[in-house]
Amino acid sequence: MKLAIITGASKGLGASIAERMIIEGTGIISVSRTENPELAKLAAENQVFFAQYFCNLSSPDELESAFSELTALLQEKQPETLYVFNNAGVIDPIGTAGNLDHAALIQNAHVNLIAPIMISNILLREVSSEMTIVNITSGAAERPIQGWSAYCSTKAGINMFTETAALELQTAGSRHKIIAFSPGVMDTAMQGTIRSSAKEAFHDLEKFQAYKEKGMLRDTETVANALVDLLLQKEIESGKVYYVNDLI
Repeated sequence: MKLAIITGASKGLGASIAERMIIEGTGIISVSRTENPELAKLAAENQVFFAQYFCNLSSPDELESAFSELTALLQEKQPETLYVFNNAGVIDPIGTAGNLDHAALIQNAHVNLIAPIMISNILLREVSSEMTIVNITSGAAERPIQGWSAYCSTKAGINMFTETAALELQTAGSRHKIIAFSPGVMDTAMQGTIRSSAKEAFHDLEKFQAYKEKGMLRDTETVANALVDLLLQKEIESGKVYYVNDLI
């Protein structure tokens, strides 16, 4: 049995990854705040395993509780291969330094950076199955974008965690692998949040509005297919940041 853990699997890129993995015969463990009944239905139609764990990833206590149950399930199922997609992410707070909402800032750090590190830490400690961890990152990890200091910083952090964890796994002689994947600009709810920002908070607002108006946003299915093709058809390099534009 092959299983995939996907955070934020109820919508957007996470849902598209889940759909493709189900079609490939991989069971899904969805970790999200909301449910997507269509995923369970698709899994049933394809006769693959499906489980839903409700969890607010901005809460370390909720995360610890959910993954305690989840690791018990993995020990029961003993999958031969496990894929982990740390996909959930938030863009808020959008605003310049000196004008950031602290509650939103803390949530951003928890969801974008602390949760993926905690999840990876728990699974690397508790799971014996051969595992590939995919951290969803962003081009914003590598360049400053005015108004996105929180998002840029947390995504830069996840890139460094990916590289460091890969080095540690290599030193330990582990068969596990960990990579980061930059999906580019997609047509998601996050993009809607970006486009509704105030101009004074986000300098590049008009550029991102133009992406939508000119049909320049990729659909999540195309991006998910590129990522899954990479995992299933190629030999991946642990610690590497992969970019969707290099795969399509």
